[in-house]
Amino acid sequence: MTGTEWLKTYPEGSVVRRAYDLATLAHEGAKRENGEPYIIHPLAVAETVRGWGLDEASVAAALLHDVAEDTAVTLADIRKDFGQEIAFLVDGLTKLKNLKYQKERDAENMRRFILAFSEDLRVLIIKLADRLHNMRTLHFLPKERQAPFAMETADIYAPLAYRLGMQKLSGELEDMAFPYIYPEEYKWLMKEVKETYEDRQEYMNRVLPVVKRALEDHGISPFAVDARAKRYYSLYKKLLRHNMNLNEIYDLVALRIIVGTVEECYAALGVIHSLWQPMPGRFKDYIARPKANGYRSLHTTVFCLEGKILEIQIKTQEMHEENELGIAAHWAYEQVKKSSKKLAGWSGVKDKKELVWVQQLQNWQKAFATQKEFLEAVKVDFFKDRIFVFTPGNDVMDLPSGATPVDFAYQVHSQIGDTCVGAKVNGKIVPITTELHSGDIVEIVTQKGKKPSEDWLQFAKTEMAKKHIRNALKESVGTLRKRAGPVGAEFKIVNADRPGYLKEVTAIFARNKVNITFLNSQTDPRQAFSTVTLRTSPVLPGKAEKLVVSLKKIPSTKEVNFRILF
Repeated sequence: MTGTEWLKTYPEGSVVRRAYDLATLAHEGAKRENGEPYIIHPLAVAETVRGWGLDEASVAAALLHDVAEDTAVTLADIRKDFGQEIAFLVDGLTKLKNLKYQKERDAENMRRFILAFSEDLRVLIIKLADRLHNMRTLHFLPKERQAPFAMETADIYAPLAYRLGMQKLSGELEDMAFPYIYPEEYKWLMKEVKETYEDRQEYMNRVLPVVKRALEDHGISPFAVDARAKRYYSLYKKLLRHNMNLNEIYDLVALRIIVGTVEECYAALGVIHSLWQPMPGRFKDYIARPKANGYRSLHTTVFCLEGKILEIQIKTQEMHEENELGIAAHWAYEQVKKSSKKLAGWSGVKDKKELVWVQQLQNWQKAFATQKEFLEAVKVDFFKDRIFVFTPGNDVMDLPSGATPVDFAYQVHSQIGDTCVGAKVNGKIVPITTELHSGDIVEIVTQKGKKPSEDWLQFAKTEMAKKHIRNALKESVGTLRKRAGPVGAEFKIVNADRPGYLKEVTAIFARNKVNITFLNSQTDPRQAFSTVTLRTSPVLPGKAEKLVVSLKKIPSTKEVNFRILF
């Protein structure tokens, strides 16, 4: 349904129809940037919310989400005419409208954002629908507003959608933001991927009937067997980790098998592995151990026809729907199960294990005293790439990519972090500097009376861990003796290839009186990007961060990372 046709599914006098009437009257005469009547926007948002299966209160709030901010209608008017529940949702959305998270002075808006959606996740779901429609019409905004809006979408809203299990929405938001944030990289990627797309499509056309026939021969009748292209922004982020070399990416296209039951998922996996040899270390069982956002599926990578590498995902129809819509799908299921009595808010859902991060975030956001400290922690600890590791008791811990056992320990409890002396990862003793990966089982070894070392600040990833370490160091008597552990630092720089770039890089290190002990530059096969690996003599963390800032200012620099070498 399009336009206002879907409104006819609600009876006259219903809260949704009354909300539409009020929104139409309140926004009368107002126009959007493209000249369309403003009412088209709340209508689109409400239709999306309805399509995700949310309740009438959510659809009504979506229709009214800009009324209290932009018109003469007040929140008190909405409360009087529509009740406290809808007024609460509208109020939460109104507070978020002018959120500009990247500015330090606006960090308090982010605090309110977190508090609003953690009280009732429907606020966030409606906000995501609002952001989706605004991104679809972003090209109508003035040029100077497009990139900041897109960056906010990629940094905050797409990761939030992902963490709610809304995989499809997260990917769509990132893909729409990509050309506005990195226009040159987007053009390059479209050109390179397009050159090989027809070959990949022809290959998949040969693979699909082989898979379908093999499944049917084993008595498995799948709902669907299809191929999906990897999202472009996701591909770009992956390329940054692989020297911008498309030949190192195995999942440009992935095969997806959707069956009826969990038993059929494992049976289909057996069929696939009997057909083609699996690639070692690439099997992931997200059914037995779902991701922290609730994602469930079997992932395997095989040497397919002609020895080509292919990623395959196997899931049930229910898993597929949940993986597409995440918590919105859960909400719809709950409504069906409890249709005889109205659900009050979403307080029950946020207590579910897979959404424990919502409560964690609500409590955690109060811990930072300054706005700047809070903002940096939000962007690093919660809205960047994530890994999902496990305690020995099989509880899921959600951490940023690159996290170490020290970060894990502080995530469990500050006292566990302070007294950490070692760690076991997958049953093996490892240094506490070890970088963790999704699926790892982590056990922390503690010692009573142990205190953190200043060296921990060099490899701790999360702002929460760093905060606890600094606090513990301040409480210690005297100054800790500096250990002679680090042997140097390593910098990795991804840049658009151009003459003279290395000279500018080395000049920065010379000006800062840092000795370079190793330098290597590799250019991708298409001569568009280079990855510079550079090692130096020991550098204090503060100076290393200063160097990173200077390197990012060099024209054509795309990504800079550093680590302390021991």
